[in-house]
Amino acid sequence: MRDLHGKTAWITGAGSGIGAGAALALAGAGMNLVLSGRRESQLAEVAAALKAKGTSARTLPLDVADAAAVESAVADIGAREGRVDVLVNSAGVNVVRRNWRHLSRADWDQIIRIDLDGAFYCCHAVLPLMRAQKDGLIVNISSWAGRHVSTTTGPAYSAAKFGMNAFTESLNIEECVNGIRATALCPGEVATPILDKRPIPVSPADRARMVQAEDVGDLILFLASMPAHVCINDVTISPTWNRGYVAQARTIPE
Repeated sequence: MRDLHGKTAWITGAGSGIGAGAALALAGAGMNLVLSGRRESQLAEVAAALKAKGTSARTLPLDVADAAAVESAVADIGAREGRVDVLVNSAGVNVVRRNWRHLSRADWDQIIRIDLDGAFYCCHAVLPLMRAQKDGLIVNISSWAGRHVSTTTGPAYSAAKFGMNAFTESLNIEECVNGIRATALCPGEVATPILDKRPIPVSPADRARMVQAEDVGDLILFLASMPAHVCINDVTISPTWNRGYVAQARTIPE
């Protein structure tokens, strides 16, 4: 496994959920972290939690849907940290009124701009640094919804995540000659704040049975720790008590 001490990770969507879980895991492995997200107060809370554990990170507020701001952020990282060894694209949103009969064009645009375009902008911006390094890992936080279409997540979120999976593999096809590898990480239900946007509320009991943000953080650490000659193209993580499976299992006659 690779020694990550002193290497640099840039995490988007780092203020909560999977992004915050990734920050805690990667900081614990000795990485230098740059934390980005739209809400500076949340980034500060994550940075404070890291400091309490004896590690540190710097915050770089950013809306990934703003392509020019993404380019500026990466220029700042290049000037200050000098490199990006790991990019974790975790910024993502969904809306409550997410199905065809309710979904507005404005909400469709918001989801696609953040979940798909934003991830593309970040990948596009870091590639020159990673090509120069001849090394780099990109972890795109996709979703179970990027593999299985359902009404639960809605058409915009599913389209964004299917698209993310496709461009992740295109990175591996084109950039493997530059030592760059990419993983589409596809979680099933994870107990993060995005559940608050579900049209049908998720109970505390169900959330407790789900994959937790720190579980996904540990998986991201595993991916980052793999030798540079290993590419894990995609990986799915889901709860043992998978609510979709449980519903199917209950239809089996005794």
